[in-house]
Amino acid sequence: MKMKTFFGTDANSDFGKIIAMDRFDSGRSLSPIRQAEAYWTALLTGGEVPMRSQIDPRGLENILEYTFVLERIAPGLARFRLAGSHLTKLAGMEVRGMPLTAYFEPSARGAVTRHLDRVFSQPAIAELGLVSSGKLGRAKLQARMLLLPLKSDLGDISRALGVLVSDGPIVSTPRRFTIAENKIRTVHDIQKPPVRSGLQNMGLAEEQAEFKSAPPHLRLVSSRDD
Repeated sequence: MKMKTFFGTDANSDFGKIIAMDRFDSGRSLSPIRQAEAYWTALLTGGEVPMRSQIDPRGLENILEYTFVLERIAPGLARFRLAGSHLTKLAGMEVRGMPLTAYFEPSARGAVTRHLDRVFSQPAIAELGLVSSGKLGRAKLQARMLLLPLKSDLGDISRALGVLVSDGPIVSTPRRFTIAENKIRTVHDIQKPPVRSGLQNMGLAEEQAEFKSAPPHLRLVSSRDD
């Protein structure tokens, strides 16, 4: 069974909180990036990063080929513990045990290290726009990567759920990427309640003055006929 092979888990085990992805799909297929983020966000409880053991392959069944799990082995360095078939095709080989930086050009590896460090340390979500330049008969390839922090069984944030999706034909030659854009969001920011007023958020709303009752200027005089 593909899910069981990918995550190395027993499909009959008790995973705790199981989130089925169809609850996020309203008749239209979401991208693997958005599906994984929605699944991970649903597992957040009170700002606490989800446990690795909470990730149920049944909840990610339709995007497993793009999905991977990282293990932090040093500051800014993580290796693949599990990886879907799409990542194997991009690398041209089995990637389990390899560092994440193996997918990147040497010039981009310093940035990858910094982003990884933020994912595990702050913790934060990192979404990266990637480009593999066309050369030696290969077409230019664009891709997106999402990194979502997870806790290990020991409670430390040393795992990450990831997604890598490319747009374009994949050839047998391994592809390496540079980072064209990045978006980093801390878990703390994700937990903040939404701002109620768009005007207040832009700094255009007037401050609300404290209401104080004014002293009366007129006195009502009542007269009665005897």
